[in-house]
Amino acid sequence: MVAAPSPSGFEQPVQAVIGKEMKKYADKVQTDVMGNTIGLLNPKGSPRIMLAGHCDEIGFMVRHITDEGYIYIAPIGGIDTQVMNCQRVVIHNAKGPVFGVVGRKAIHLMSAEDRKKVAEFHDLWIDIGAKNKKDALTRVSIADPITFAVGLDRLGHDIVVSRGLDDKMGAFVVVEVLRLLAKAKIKAAVCGVSTVQEEIGLRGAHTSAFGLDPELAIAIDVTFSSDHPGTEKTKSGDIKLGKGPVLHLGANINPVVGKLLIDTAKAEKIPYQMLAAPSATGTDANAIQLSRTGVATALVAVPLRYMHTPAEVLSLDDLENAAKLIAAFIKRLKPGMSFLPV
Repeated sequence: MVAAPSPSGFEQPVQAVIGKEMKKYADKVQTDVMGNTIGLLNPKGSPRIMLAGHCDEIGFMVRHITDEGYIYIAPIGGIDTQVMNCQRVVIHNAKGPVFGVVGRKAIHLMSAEDRKKVAEFHDLWIDIGAKNKKDALTRVSIADPITFAVGLDRLGHDIVVSRGLDDKMGAFVVVEVLRLLAKAKIKAAVCGVSTVQEEIGLRGAHTSAFGLDPELAIAIDVTFSSDHPGTEKTKSGDIKLGKGPVLHLGANINPVVGKLLIDTAKAEKIPYQMLAAPSATGTDANAIQLSRTGVATALVAVPLRYMHTPAEVLSLDDLENAAKLIAAFIKRLKPGMSFLPV
């Protein structure tokens, strides 16, 4: 299971932390066979809404250990090898965390042609300081998961940097919405889900949506900001950190739910930004929308810089406004509402 930094500097399973927080605000917390953690608030209410933020992050897996004790890896999710060279990593072994560094041939030893090439996974290895294979196997095992060994830091004002903000921040928003609604008088049944395996095919969203059978749903994920060098607004839209959560209209978005989110943001004076979604969004919203006979689904996204790197950057104000918007939206839901796109 992907892990999150704890105050002590060691690592704790993300779902254990999320489940503990959910228990403060939900009427019931459960875990399904896939590993999704689900917090139920007002479970007998109507309509039934599912909130989904995935807790998994990109990473690696131990694939092979050489006789000399070096570890070769396989990717989990979409990783750019250009950001990996000499990064510090942590291997999550059952006995405890094992720290290492991604190794690569030094630039002094490369030919001019080699320096121009992008490293592939078979060009990289992890060095844990092992004497040999036998020594390495006393600390790590084949198939152990691996993450970058960096935590969260503040860059200034409301801007933070961390690994795994895609999408542990979405799981945080789910819990924050439960907190905001815990003492409110709502009509809807709220199913807050910290989903798993989004990065390898939206798998946790598939199974949890089928099991919960919601009438409508909101996925919470990140989206590309276009407020830094090298981005093209004509391709990715005009999206900035600190200007509010990003709402969508298009094929993956139920028009009734999409419009109600926009109307709620306007009424509550919550800043928001807009993106077009002409096809599947590539988020849990896609899997949920297609569950059973269909779910009225929307996507609330938070702008992110440097996605799928160890240094993802976002605005805490955007997180706060995303939670406020979703909570205000849920307060407007009433039994008998129709989400038919007509």
